[in-house]
Parts: sequence; C-alpha cells; structure tokens
Amino acid sequence: MGTNKCMIKNEKELNKKIEACTESLTKKFNGENGKRSITICGGTGCLSSNSHEILEEFKKQIKELHLEDKVDVNIVGCFGFCSQGPFVKIYPEDTLYHAVKVSDVKRIIEEDIQKNKIVEDLLYVDPNTNQKCQRQEDIPFYQKQMRIALHGCGRINPEDIEEAFGYDAFKALRKALSMKPQEVVDEISKSGLRGRGGGGFPTGKKWQFALNQQNDVKYVVCNGDEGDPGAFMDRSILEGNPISVIEGMMIAGYAIGAQNGYFYVRAEYPVAVNRLRVAIRQVEEAGLLGEHILGTDFSFHLHIRLGAGAFVCGEETALLNSIEGKRGMPRPRPPFPAVSGLWGKPTIINNVETFANVPYILRVGADEFAKIGTERSKGTKVFALGGKVKNVGLVEVPMGTTLRELVYDIGGGIPNNKKFQAIQTGGPSGGCLTINELDTPIDYDNLIAKGSMMGSGGAIVMDEDNCMVDVAKFYLEFICDESCGKCSQCRIGTKRLLEILTKITNGTATLEDIDRLDSLSHSIKAGSLCGLGQTAANPILSTLSKFKEVYMRHIIDKKCDAGVCKDLIEYTIDPNKCKKCSLCARGCPVDAIHGVVGKEPFVIDHAKCIKCGSCYSACKFGAVHKG
Repeated sequence: MGTNKCMIKNEKELNKKIEACTESLTKKFNGENGKRSITICGGTGCLSSNSHEILEEFKKQIKELHLEDKVDVNIVGCFGFCSQGPFVKIYPEDTLYHAVKVSDVKRIIEEDIQKNKIVEDLLYVDPNTNQKCQRQEDIPFYQKQMRIALHGCGRINPEDIEEAFGYDAFKALRKALSMKPQEVVDEISKSGLRGRGGGGFPTGKKWQFALNQQNDVKYVVCNGDEGDPGAFMDRSILEGNPISVIEGMMIAGYAIGAQNGYFYVRAEYPVAVNRLRVAIRQVEEAGLLGEHILGTDFSFHLHIRLGAGAFVCGEETALLNSIEGKRGMPRPRPPFPAVSGLWGKPTIINNVETFANVPYILRVGADEFAKIGTERSKGTKVFALGGKVKNVGLVEVPMGTTLRELVYDIGGGIPNNKKFQAIQTGGPSGGCLTINELDTPIDYDNLIAKGSMMGSGGAIVMDEDNCMVDVAKFYLEFICDESCGKCSQCRIGTKRLLEILTKITNGTATLEDIDRLDSLSHSIKAGSLCGLGQTAANPILSTLSKFKEVYMRHIIDKKCDAGVCKDLIEYTIDPNKCKKCSLCARGCPVDAIHGVVGKEPFVIDHAKCIKCGSCYSACKFGAVHKG
C-alpha cells in the first residue's frame, strides 16, 4: 500500500476507499494477495533495541534473494509486551517471534519465509507451562486484554493511511457527519466515557459545556504531554495509530462547532511527533482535513505544538498558556476552558487515550461501549505496567479488572521469587496500594477510595527491596523539580516535605517530624492552585497510612530494612564466610577494608566506609552483608 493522494470529496468516495483498503488489508493478513507479510514492532522500546536495523536487514535480505514478489515487510506500532521485544510477526500464519536480533533475520528468511518452517527458538515460552506460543493470542500476557484505545497498534503501518482506512479509520467520522452535533455529544455522554488523563471527568459533559457556548470560534486540544515517570501510554497510541486520535479530535470538533484543533505533544517523543505529522499530512492530502470535509459545511484544521518538558503543562490551563506562547502556569478556575480556554475561546481538552476511544464509540454505538467496564467507569484503560514485574509493557484491560489480575495474570508476578510490596498507580499524583488491596477492581472511584487514583495510567510494581519512604521521597523530588512556583503552598510546601523525608532517610528525623509531615501534606493538598500541588502529597499520605511502621523503623531504629537508604545501611563481613580473597578490599574506593590474603578474614572500618556497596557487589561468596 502506498500514500493516498486522491482527494475524497464525499461520502460515496469515502465508502469506496474504505471498502478497497479493507479488502486489500484483509488479503494481506490472510495471504490472499499471493504474499507473506512481515511486520516489525516500531514502538520506541523496540526501536531502542534495534528494530529499525532489523527492518533494514529484512529489506536487504529480501532484495538480495529476489523475494520481493513473495514477501513484503513494514514497521508497525507497539505490540505491548515490551520486556520481550523486539517482535516480528509473520502473516498469514500469525507467527510471533520475540527478542529478535539483527543476526536472526537471515534465519527467519531462510527457514520461515523460504521453507515454511518455524524458527522454534524465537517463539515465546510460557514460563508456567513451558509451552511454546506460536501466536500472539496464545501468550498469557495478552489473554485478559481488550484493545480499544490501542486499536490498530501492532497491526497497521502508522505511516500508511490506506492501512488505516482498511482498519476502520473514518467510519466513525462518516457516521458523525450524518448526525446533528447534539446527537454526537449525546452518544458520547451515553457511552459513559470518562477522561483518561487522570481526573476522570465525564467526556460528554465537557463537550456539552463547550457546545452550549455561543461563539463563532472554538478549539479542540489534545493533551499529549505525558509526564508521569514510567508512563508511555499516549506515546504508544500516537506511535501506533495516530489517525485514530486525529479522527477522535475531528469528531469532537464537529460536535462542539470547532474549526481548529491543537496537538500538544512532548518534544521528547520524536517518533510519535514524526508519525503524527505524517498522518496529518496524509489525511489532508486525502481531503479529510481542511475545508468542507466530505462535501459538508464542516471544516477542520490540525496543528502541532511541542511541549518543552514541563510536567505542570499536563494541567490543562497551564497547557493552554504554553500553546499561547506564555509561561506554563495554571490559571484560576472558573472560568473553565470549556467556557474560556485557548485565547479566551471555548475549548475542550482531552488526552490522547480519550480521543482514541471516540471512534470506537461512534462505530459500535454507545450501548456496546457501555457494556464494558463497571457501573461508573465504562470501557477499558491503558496502563504502562513497569517496575518489579516480570512482564513489563503496555496493557489495555476492561475497567473492573483487578489489580491482582494486572500484576500476576498479565504481569506474570514478581521476579526472583520476591515478595510483592505495593503498586503505585497514578504517578506522582497517585498512591501506593498494598497486597491487601490487590483484589480491588480497577476503576476511578475504587482507586480513589483506596487512597490512590487512576491517573493517566502508570502502574509501578514494587517488591520487598523497595523502601517505601524512599519511594515517597523520589516522587517529592520530582514534584519539587516540576512545580511552576505560582502558589506558595506548592512552591514552598513541597520543599519542606522533601526536607522532612530527607531527614527520615538519613537518620536525623524525630517522631515530631511524622506529625509535621502529615499536617503539612493536608495543608498543601487543600491550598494549592492546581492539580499538581493538590495531589503532590498523595504518595506521602498513602505510604504513611499503609507503611507507617517503615517510617517508624527509620526514625526510631535508624534502619532501612530494604537496604535502600544509604545513610542507614551498615556493611559487615561474616568471618565464617569470608574466603580471605581480598575481592572486597580491592573494590573499595576509600581503603576501608583490611585483612590478610589467605590468612585473616577481612574487616570493614565503619569510620571510613562511605557505604557505596562496592564490597557487596564484589563478593562472590555472600560474605558481605547489608543491613
């Protein structure tokens, strides 16, 4: 398939294009076009593991062996199972190879493509059954997932609009343009879709506010300023199927009467930005962006603005300031953006994942979408599952899936037989949930009730080797760096919180500091201007509530049982295990370890020890203890 440059002027021409591309894509997947097809994961994670070099090697091998008439190859979006990439999938058999290296390409061509023989050692092996999984759907990681926002990711070429046409693109827009704007808003409201950016505000209600405003100029803004540590949901959607997000924005524009939309995307997402630019250009060339789309009165234009990395610009009013060329700082509300937003005009702001759900709702209907999920949280949610979990990756599950299913059934559990300690959801704005809360069904209200929140979808798993005080300190360091400084509660208060946490982790805190920590956290939560400050203390409040004994151990006993807080660690050498080899001493940068090779056990001089851990790492016999 190639880039489409034929202008689509009306619904009849769109129908013809969709039918032709659907037939072509179906034949590609089924092998009915006389070719086999190789697709390679082109998400950022796999690109960093040389998937682009794998693509080029495939092209080279195909050309050298004159196989152009028998096989084609292209790159697609994220497959999701990031810890097992790069992935290569071969159609029509749906054979999925994992952890592929450039050196494996020749074998895949010679064995699979030329001889129809599966390369067995590149198949994923289920660690629980030791069974090899030939197809993606055979892998447990995928079996409880449901792709709606990730529709097309890992299936279609994100830089080929004709593949998007063949995979349901613009069917929803076609339907929306046959409806009245109020009917579109009603459908979104009926679906129960809530904003996936963190707050969970009802999407239809937000659109209704904007539709009700009497103004000739309105705007649609897509918030792609994904800043939570460990989060990569929006990036992956934009990398895998940017046209789905474009279509969602166009439907929103039609629904509220806007003629311009703005993508606000992190400049640190170069792959996503480039694919988005390609997609916008191709949609414009197809005649589906611009004036009088499909021969109607609806006109819509899209623009891209790059964020400079400020976390606070994920807050919608700070984001609007940034688009306008001002410093990214939040505005007082009300007025809300739906009334007075970009350049003082009515504006709806939704994040990437929210817009990616919109085409699905229009295609299948609000009732079908509302069947998925829980009573108050409909549809699915995309999570970036990371940390101390075997199966790190991008996960999309129906609302109501439990945290246990997320961590153990999909995530595969904790590596190295370690004990689960907590899962942090919602990033710096969220909180930690313990083993007692693993059976909590995931939805907006349940997570808030348990002391955390959905957030944009980061899910970081922690095991027994994580110090929960250090975790809270990590997030406070992040918040302090990212505070815009506009209000004193956040600007000054978070620094005071960080100072107290630092005292706790270095062994100089007193019990009174626990009370100060709790009191100040609530003051900042109540007095800050925007969501960043209002949620800044959540990691502290949740860890204080659920791991208070860890805080007390740091303060009273001056011990960090996880062995993370450097100032509370003491390294010792067990004389009964010491082999008198001097490996520990040779690695010590401050000459704090002494002994006689072959004669005397080695001993650490604690007055000199800087607690760098080099002795612990150097000893091969388990003689050095950390505690």
